[in-house]
Amino acid sequence: MSFKVEGVHHIGITVRDMKRSFEWYSKMFDLKPGPVNHGHGQELSDAVQVEGTELSFSMIEIGSTRIEFLEYHNPRGKDFGLKNGDVGATHICLQIDDMGAAYATLIERGAVFNAPPVTLTDGDLAGSRWAYLRDPDGIQLEIWAQPK
Repeated sequence: MSFKVEGVHHIGITVRDMKRSFEWYSKMFDLKPGPVNHGHGQELSDAVQVEGTELSFSMIEIGSTRIEFLEYHNPRGKDFGLKNGDVGATHICLQIDDMGAAYATLIERGAVFNAPPVTLTDGDLAGSRWAYLRDPDGIQLEIWAQPK
C-alpha cells in the first residue's frame, strides 16, 4: 500500500442549529467550540454532493480527536430520524472516568438518556459501563467508563 492511516482527524455531524448544539455540548460536557467557518460554491456542492450548498462549520476538540459540526443553511436538510438499527446510524462515544458521577451530572444538566447505565458482565470488557443519550437534534451519543 502506498499510504498509511495515521489516525482519525475528525468525526462530522450535521446539526440543525450550530449555536444551539454548541450551547448544549458546552453545558453537558464543558467542551468549547473553535472558530466558525463558512462555505459555498460549486466546488463545495460537488464535493458534498448537495447542490447549492451554503454551510457553516466548526470543530470541538476532545483530546486528539475533533467533532466537526456542520449547519447547512441551503438547502435545509431533513431532521435526523434514524434508529440505532438503521444502516448509516452512527454514534459518538465519549470515554469518561466515572459513570456514576457523569450520569448524575448529565441528568442534573438536563440530558435525556435512553436508559440508565448498563454494566457489562462477561468477556474482555466486563466491568465497563455505558449509556446512550441524545443531543438536541436526536443524534445518538454514548458515554463509556472502563473499570479502574
